[in-house]
Amino acid sequence: MIRPAVPADVPQILSMIHELATYEKAAHEVRVTEEQLRDTLFRDHPAAFAHMAEQDGETVGFALWFLTYSTWRGVHGIYLEDLYVRPQHRGGGHGVALMKRLAEICAERGYQRLEWSVLDWNEPSIRFYEKLGAVDQDDWRRYRLTDEPLLRLAGRRD
Repeated sequence: MIRPAVPADVPQILSMIHELATYEKAAHEVRVTEEQLRDTLFRDHPAAFAHMAEQDGETVGFALWFLTYSTWRGVHGIYLEDLYVRPQHRGGGHGVALMKRLAEICAERGYQRLEWSVLDWNEPSIRFYEKLGAVDQDDWRRYRLTDEPLLRLAGRRD
């Protein structure tokens, strides 16, 4: 079963974020708190959204996403920040069901893109996404500013 997240899901979402970060060899980078997640997902105008995958009443996965905007297409899209299914539940269709729900949201709202990033060494995920029909955007490179470089660009130092 796929359903929108509710505030009571925040501890499970945070737990799975930690599990995902550990899998991606980046556990040391996770700083988010339950309070931050609750505010991000459930304030009056949420900055992000989440859907939960459940099996027999147990949380087995989640998708956390936010809106993007394409100046070329003139409409919103969805950026999938995290898709995670707990290892013991993989292969049960939960990941496909989460992706299907996001595709349905795109179709219902007239969004024309569903995008995400995947680590280049994560072959199981790459195969999963390609099986869905996703196309690698290998002609685009992704960049990021965080921490000191971000503050330096902003003209601030902490």
